[in-house]
Amino acid sequence: MVLIVTVQPQTELVVHSTPELDDGEHERFTHIVLEGYTSKDGELVALDNSVVGGMINATPVKALCGKVWVPGRDPQKYPLCPTCREIAQSLGWSLPNG
Repeated sequence: MVLIVTVQPQTELVVHSTPELDDGEHERFTHIVLEGYTSKDGELVALDNSVVGGMINATPVKALCGKVWVPGRDPQKYPLCPTCREIAQSLGWSLPNG
């Protein structure tokens, strides 16, 4: 499952991650992609990181863990990336079990 996240932070959200070279291990996980966030003034700030756009246009997206790939597989068939989960939980996001 790909989680599309919109954040309503008290302060501006900055997520730093080191892109990982794809050694195949990350192909076995579902990743969390941040597509945008809500600014302090309530405006939705879209990031150029859309899963749907990536699927339609065959363009890469970037996960919280740093993995960059072109989405195309059924994310419900894979467990959630532990690094993406850890980052999301550290930000206080609620995630589905599994």
